[in-house]
Amino acid sequence: MSRPDIANLAVGDVIGTRTVTFDRAALVRYAGASGDFNPIHWNDKVAEGAGLPGVIAHGMLTMGTVVGLVSEWAGDPGAVVDYQSRFTKPVEVPNPGTAQIEVTGTVGVIDADAGTVRVDLAVTVDGAKVLGRTQVLVRV
Repeated sequence: MSRPDIANLAVGDVIGTRTVTFDRAALVRYAGASGDFNPIHWNDKVAEGAGLPGVIAHGMLTMGTVVGLVSEWAGDPGAVVDYQSRFTKPVEVPNPGTAQIEVTGTVGVIDADAGTVRVDLAVTVDGAKVLGRTQVLVRV
């Protein structure tokens, strides 16, 4: 994919959409890679005992996966210079089944002098926001 041209962008432009799917196997793989073996990410009884609806996806897995929309649009993961988000609701991962995370990226701010674009991500599951104020600063 070619890199975006800042001169051809406008605030409000949608850079893309994506559906991310997590199943329990994805959580196990992430736990192994990250070293985060907290049982709320794999054991229903422990998750429910902690007041959760069931097993939930790791927050960093969710955050790290959805930013892929922006890094692919930018044409280079190194173009992402800042990324921030707030966790607003856990992503419940049913067993059996999957969690479907919907991601939409929209241009929020353009700074032509700095050569940067802020992309705002809307991240939802079943219409409910799971990440809030998710903003990615990209050097284009």
